Amino acid sequence: MMKRIAIDMDEVIADPIKKFIEMFHNEYGTPLDFKVETGKELHECLPEASFEKVYEYLNQKGFFRDLEVIEGSQDAIRKLQTKYDVYIVSAASEFRNSFTDKYDWLAEHFPFISWENIIFCGKKIVDVDIMIDDRIKNFVGFDGRPLLFSSPHNLLLTQYERVDNWQQVLDKLM
Repeated sequence: MMKRIAIDMDEVIADPIKKFIEMFHNEYGTPLDFKVETGKELHECLPEASFEKVYEYLNQKGFFRDLEVIEGSQDAIRKLQTKYDVYIVSAASEFRNSFTDKYDWLAEHFPFISWENIIFCGKKIVDVDIMIDDRIKNFVGFDGRPLLFSSPHNLLLTQYERVDNWQQVLDKLM
């Protein structure tokens, strides 16, 4: 029996940060060098008067449909599938308009992942051997091997095994 891997979507295989920054720039004309600071959540990097923009954008229909694919994720996941039973696990219920967007995005960019291996949920209480995620809250109560996928908000955390990119995932798991 193959070991099972749960892979998060946002900030692991899909890049919502880049799209948010572009949308914010287009609406507010912020400098092109606006970026998320190390150790901070996206809303913490915005002017206080626009904190709510994060949630406004994330709740828009279509926000999650055209995100860029994280470099190397498609090839790495194909390789992982030769050795592991791979599942995409996303807390899609946090943003109710994201379900269809995320499903269609996966069908376009990861057509080699069966619909049976896509799990949309709230809390990620999945029974897998390895979980690749950018949010440590998803590792609470998880008994398997957590791999923390680097993202600006988690770069100061040191208590989990870290991967900075998909090549590092392959180096650790293949």
